[in-house]
Amino acid sequence: MPYLYREAKPQRPALLRDARATHSSGQAYEELRRECRRRGVLFEDPDFPATDASLFFSEKPPISFVWKRPGDIVKDPKFIVGGATRTDICQGDLGDCWLLAAIASLTLNEKTLARVVPPDQNFGPDYAGIFHFQFWQHNEWLDVVIDDRLPTFKSRLVFLHSAERNEFWSALLEKAYAKLNGSYEALKGGSTIEAMEDFTGGVGEMYEVKRAPDNFYEILEKALKRCSMVGCSIDTSSAAESEAKTPFGLIKGHAYSVTGIDEVSYRGRKVQLMRIRNPWGQVEWNGPWSDNSPEWRSVSPSEQKRLSQTALDDGEFWMKFEDFKVHFDKVEICNLTPDALEDSTPHKWEVTIHQGSWVRGSTAGGCRNFLETFWTNPQIKLHLTEKDDGQDDCTFIAALMQKDRRKLKKLGAEMLTIGYSIYENPGGEGHLSKDFFRYHPSKARSKTYINLREVSDRFKLPPGDYVLVPTTFEPHQEADFCLRIFSEKKAITEDLDENVAIDLPEPPNPTPSPQETEEEKQFRVLFEQISGKDMEITAEELEYILNAILKKTKNIKFKNLSLISCRNIISLMDSSGNGKLEFNEFKVFWEKMKKWINIFLQFDFDKSGSMSSYELRSALKAAGYQLNNYLLQLIVLRYSDEQFQIEFDDFLNCLIRLENASRVFQALSVKNKEFINLNISE
Repeated sequence: MPYLYREAKPQRPALLRDARATHSSGQAYEELRRECRRRGVLFEDPDFPATDASLFFSEKPPISFVWKRPGDIVKDPKFIVGGATRTDICQGDLGDCWLLAAIASLTLNEKTLARVVPPDQNFGPDYAGIFHFQFWQHNEWLDVVIDDRLPTFKSRLVFLHSAERNEFWSALLEKAYAKLNGSYEALKGGSTIEAMEDFTGGVGEMYEVKRAPDNFYEILEKALKRCSMVGCSIDTSSAAESEAKTPFGLIKGHAYSVTGIDEVSYRGRKVQLMRIRNPWGQVEWNGPWSDNSPEWRSVSPSEQKRLSQTALDDGEFWMKFEDFKVHFDKVEICNLTPDALEDSTPHKWEVTIHQGSWVRGSTAGGCRNFLETFWTNPQIKLHLTEKDDGQDDCTFIAALMQKDRRKLKKLGAEMLTIGYSIYENPGGEGHLSKDFFRYHPSKARSKTYINLREVSDRFKLPPGDYVLVPTTFEPHQEADFCLRIFSEKKAITEDLDENVAIDLPEPPNPTPSPQETEEEKQFRVLFEQISGKDMEITAEELEYILNAILKKTKNIKFKNLSLISCRNIISLMDSSGNGKLEFNEFKVFWEKMKKWINIFLQFDFDKSGSMSSYELRSALKAAGYQLNNYLLQLIVLRYSDEQFQIEFDDFLNCLIRLENASRVFQALSVKNKEFINLNISE
C-alpha cells in the first residue's frame, strides 16, 4: 500500500551529512563497530543474514554456496589496493552488468566515490567484520551497514570481484546494494542509469544513438566534464541475442561504461575518440583504434600516454566516435546534482523534488487516454522565470521515478509503465478540472510511457506557468513516486493541491405549516405515526424513516443507513440537545438530503445509481467541501468499494461526518478566538 501523505511543498536535495542509519537496531555504523570491538566479536547482520534468503527469493541456489569472510578466503585481505579504480570491477555469476557499469563510472570521480564508499574502512587493527556504504533513495541518503560474509564456491567469490584477489571493496559494495534491494536476485536485470542515480542522487537522460542530435559529441563531452556518469549498450532483437558477441568483439544486451572522450591528432587531422569499458574486465572492441590497431602507430608516445592508452586485455578500449554511433544503440547520462559536484565544476543544476502517490480510486487516474480519471492524478505547478543565457527559452529536465519496485519484486511487483504530460497553466489556484484537459492539448510530454524505474526528458519552453501531470499508463495502479525538476536556471514548483476549505450555505428556515408542500404533508403523517404526540423521533425511529424513504428513491443505489449514522444526523440537527429530532429539524435535514441526492445524481455520469470515486472531489466541492489529496485518499479508502464505486448511503455517511467535523472545527475556532480576545483584554 503506498504512503498516503506527501508534504505539498518542494524539498531540497538531500546532502551526505544527512545520511540516515538504516539498521534495525537503530544504531549507526560507528556504534555497531565499537560494540563489536568491546565484545570481541565479528559483526553478523541480522537484517541480511548469511542464508539463501539473502541470495534468491524465487529459486534455490544452483550450487551450494559457502558464506566466508575475506580473511577466510585470502591471507591478507585489503579493502582497497592502490586506489579504487574501474579495473577493480569484474562481473561474477549474477546478471547485474548494469550495476557494474555504474560502479566503473563511479570510480572516475573521487569525491562521488568517497560518498558511496567511505574510505576510512579496512581490515586493520580496528577490524570488526562490519562495513558501510551510502546510497541515495528518493531524495534521502541512506547508510547501509553489512557484515563481510560473502557467498563463495570453492573459496572464490561467486559474484562481483576485483582483478586483485585480495581486494574486497567492490564485492562488499555489491552486497550492500543487494541488501538495499532485498536480495542478490533482485539485482538481476536493470538499467545502468538506475544505479548511477542511487550512487549520486543525479538525474538520468537516455539517448537513442541513431536519433541523437547533431551536437551529440559535444553533449557527451560536456557531460563528462561535468563529472556526469555515462553508460552505453547495444540493443538485442530477441532473448537469444542477449550477451551475443559481434564480429567486432562487442557484446549485445550488455552494459558498458563510457570512461573518456577526447580528440587525437592523426595524419594531420583531428579524430574524435571514445573510451569504453566492459565490466567483464575482458572482451574488447577489435576494430579501428582498438588496443593493438595500426592507427596507434601514427600517434606519438606522449599523446598515447596522455590518453592512458595501453594494450592490455582489461576490458577497456578506445574507438572512433563515428564507429561508436554505428555500433552502439543507447547512451545513458546521469547528470549530478549540485551537491555532488566540486565547487569549481561549471554549470551546476538547480533541482526541486516532489514526493507523491498514485492511490486507487482517488489519485491513480492513468494517462490522457482515460480522460474521465486523468484529471484526478497529482498535479505539480512549474513556474519558469529565467531564460537560458542568450536564449529565449528555459531548459529543464523532468524526471519521474517510481519508488521501491525492485525491492518489491519478491512480492510480485513489476515496474509500472509511467510517463507525464505538461500543460500551460490557465492561471488561478487549485486542482485543474476534467474540462480543462478535455479542451486543452499538452505543451510537452515524456517521449514515451515505459516500464523503467524513471522516465526523464529534457525540454525547452518559453518562460511562464505550467502544470505537470505524472501518471501511470493504466488507471487504478498504485505506487509511490518521486518527481524531480532539474533546471539550468532556477525554477519554482509547487503541488497544485486544494486547500482544505468549507463553504456551506445557511440552513433553510422550516416552511410554516400553512404553506406545507404535498411531500411535507406526507412526511408529517409518517412522522406522527412513528413519533407519537410529542412529534420527536429517536435515532432508531429516524433509521426506520430514512431507510423506508431512500429505498423507494429512484436512480440511486442504496444498501442501508446504520443506527450510528442516524445518531450522527441527530447530533448534527438537534438544536435542543435532547438527543431527538423534532419535525421542523427533520424538515431542515430533508432539504439537505434533497440537495445531496441531486449532487449525487449529477456526478453519476453513467446513470448506474452509483458514483465513481474519482468524481468524489468534484461532488464534495459542489456540497461545499474542498479537500486536499491526503483527505480525499482517506475518504475514498473508507467509502468506495472494490470497483471504485460509491453508493448513496456511503456518500451520505461521508457528508454527515464531514458536516459534524466542520461544526466541531468551527466551534473550536470560535472558542480559540474568544480565548485570544480574553487574554488580550486582560
